Amino acid sequence: MTTGFDKPRNSSHFSETHWSMIIAAGQKDSRAGEALQKLCQVYWYPLYAYVRRQGHSRQDAEDLTQEFFARLLARDDLATVDRSKGRFRSFLLASIKHFLANEWDRARAQKRGGGKKILSVNLEDSESKYAVEPTHDMTPDKLYDRRWAMTVLDQVMVRLRKEMHAEGKLDPFEKMKIFLTGGKGEVRYAEVAKNLGISEAAVKTAVHRLRKRYRQLLIAVISDTVETSQDVEQEMRYLLAALA
Repeated sequence: MTTGFDKPRNSSHFSETHWSMIIAAGQKDSRAGEALQKLCQVYWYPLYAYVRRQGHSRQDAEDLTQEFFARLLARDDLATVDRSKGRFRSFLLASIKHFLANEWDRARAQKRGGGKKILSVNLEDSESKYAVEPTHDMTPDKLYDRRWAMTVLDQVMVRLRKEMHAEGKLDPFEKMKIFLTGGKGEVRYAEVAKNLGISEAAVKTAVHRLRKRYRQLLIAVISDTVETSQDVEQEMRYLLAALA
């Protein structure tokens, strides 16, 4: 039996990633508008958690977060974003702080963009996640960064799992993914090899390739949220620190 992780892949070119495209075009380009919508969809929860940790109730946090995204998606001035920041994460955090400081009364009067559902998100799931968030020494900013980092890693696993499924390699992936998430002490190579009916050496080789692809996808996901390729490594270090 082969492991199914033999074909090398090249990581995608950095050009035209979501955030760099948005900064360059604002929303005058339809593709930039679609890219912004997609990023907002993915990173809804870190903003929701930030608003909740500021002390707002569940309902107010839902209303405020939806209203914030409604205004963000409706604006046509994203081309004027401070390019020196270079990160969608930083842009969103600065924007939500400004929004909460200056727009609270108006936002409460205009529930979720005038009653419309701006982003299709699972609000029950968001609140369930928030209910188990750590409360000790976790400021709104720290919670935001931690949840942003976890969302990035979730997106990497989603993309990797889709690739493995499309290539008929889902079963070995499901058995080996534990080695990507720091759980090596729970499962040994020999145990996985026995379950797959292959040698331990083959498992180690497959895991090595899987880790390489994981890193490529991690770079790709992060690239979608920064402006230049030079920002990727710095952002990666920042996110790893947020998870520590």
